[in-house]
Amino acid sequence: MENQRRKVILITDGDYVAQKAVEAVAKEVGGRCISLSAGNPTPLSGSQMVQLIKMAANDPVLVMFDDNGNYGRGQGEQAIEYVVKHPDIEVLGAIAVASNTKWVHGTSVRYSVDNQGRIVEEAVDKDGYSHKDLDNHIYGDTVDILNSLQVANVIGIGDIGKMEGKDHVRYGCPITLRAVKWILERSESHGHRYQETSAHLRRG
Repeated sequence: MENQRRKVILITDGDYVAQKAVEAVAKEVGGRCISLSAGNPTPLSGSQMVQLIKMAANDPVLVMFDDNGNYGRGQGEQAIEYVVKHPDIEVLGAIAVASNTKWVHGTSVRYSVDNQGRIVEEAVDKDGYSHKDLDNHIYGDTVDILNSLQVANVIGIGDIGKMEGKDHVRYGCPITLRAVKWILERSESHGHRYQETSAHLRRG
């Protein structure tokens, strides 16, 4: 894989619960999670993240980013920008995680996955409930930069690994898993590898 661009999914959450959920989902889809990217705030620079992404055994590589609620462009958003713009990285999509952060601009999404595992054409809140009055905006930590970087395949989600217990790791983190598979289905570079997920998701 040294001469190929690595396929990456961005996840705007990095606490301990999210880390365990993302690790489980990465294993389920045959990819890898950069566990060292977890933390509040993100403990790694963008350069360090790219180095670890290149070392990962398989694609897709799931990478976590977190600003820990800091105002303005924190460490997580700076790292996202570096990773997105790196020539050796192909970003397949991003999971925009809702939180109770009050002063953010948010990011617009066409789709979200709610806490029942349904793909909806609305934004969701931290608990994974869809709301028309959110005006298709996910309000959360570390998401503001996604639109300005024109990241493709952005899907909203509630608090990863939580959502009132519906996304718990003991259940296989079904909400987060569905969001990752949604991105993979829409990735042209992975379309031939993940077509089998379409029927599974329709059944789910």
